[in-house]
Amino acid sequence: MKAKHQRLTLAVLAIVAVVGAALLAMSALKDQAAYFYTPTDAVRDGVQPGRAVRLGGMVADRSIVREPDGVTVRFVVTDGAQTVPVRYTGIVPDLFKENSGVVAEGAFVPGGGFVATNILAKHDERYMPPQVVGEMHKSESIAPAKPGGRT
Repeated sequence: MKAKHQRLTLAVLAIVAVVGAALLAMSALKDQAAYFYTPTDAVRDGVQPGRAVRLGGMVADRSIVREPDGVTVRFVVTDGAQTVPVRYTGIVPDLFKENSGVVAEGAFVPGGGFVATNILAKHDERYMPPQVVGEMHKSESIAPAKPGGRT
């Protein structure tokens, strides 16, 4: 084989290897990508069950129910317009409570419920995760903040 053909063969193999590596990386990351939804967005868009997503909003008043096993918690996430029941098995953050901001990572199940694999809670009594504020205002599912108040 001539040197020119060897270089061409090596160049083609290198390009195929790079494209193959990129496709493998994209395939692996596809399952890890978590999209963010408010309850209104989730109901409107009909999120596919089993797809990894983030659900954000407020923990509804009097909705936290702790199961007898001591680690399973059921609660409702709301954005003021829609609600989604959530089940989480694990230790919730210390700041997790009713009427506070929450982002639940997990997947929807058939029937409209959500099974969380991770719970992220608020920082103080007036804090709401920036993603929740932006998405809730974008979906027009909560009223704008009052003047002088923090979001």
